[in-house]
Formats: sequence, C-alpha cells, structure tokens
Amino acid sequence: MTRETPQAPPAPQGADTTAQTNGQLPGYVWSAVRDAPTRELFPGIRPRPLWSGESGAKAQVLELDPHTCWEGIDVHEPGPEEVFVVSGVFNDGERDHPAGAFLHAPAGSSHIPQTTTGCTLFVFHPEG
Repeated sequence: MTRETPQAPPAPQGADTTAQTNGQLPGYVWSAVRDAPTRELFPGIRPRPLWSGESGAKAQVLELDPHTCWEGIDVHEPGPEEVFVVSGVFNDGERDHPAGAFLHAPAGSSHIPQTTTGCTLFVFHPEG
C-alpha cells in the first residue's frame, strides 16, 4: 500500500508560501513518549524530555511510581510550570489531583510532587 503525504489546501492569493515544508511550518516537531530517553531523577521518578525550545522552554513527561516523593521542594524558577495529569493521582504536597486535572504553578511558587498510586504527568515550562 502506498502512503501519500496529505496536501495542504491552496494558499490564498498573495500569501507567502515559501516558509512551508510539506504543508508544515518550519520548526514543527513531534516526538513519542516511548522513544524519549529516560533517567531516574529521584528513586521512582523519571523525566522523559519531549521538546526544548531556544528560549529555555521545555516539555516532558514525568513518570512517578507508586509511593514516590520528590526530594526537597520543587521551586518554579525562572518561570511557571504547567502540569496535566495524564494518568493516576498526583499530589502536590497539599491535595490530590486525579487524571484529567490541570495545574498552573506561577513563577516563584513551589510544591512537593508525590503520589501514592503512581501517576504520569505532562509538564510544560514555557520559560525554562
């Protein structure tokens, strides 16, 4: 079976199409969690980096095994942290957040990431 690349719709007249490649803009990237490198940050806590931007922004998946806790306090510097709970139940040191929850932690805030059930998080740092 032959697989064809979808064609982008025709550009409006006068539009600049020189920046597009195969219907995607330059810098468009993708990655798969299963292919992302992993390391143990703390016992039972593994980050899987997915993307890093030039300004220090980064996206990663964070896997926490059951009954794990961040060592020390996670301080959000230089910028905020955005967290989406993909699976399990995440605890920020004060309350539980089940799968489907979204958390925004402003720059300078802190918490102690932990879980009793285990969880997988998508974490985005827009400013590094």
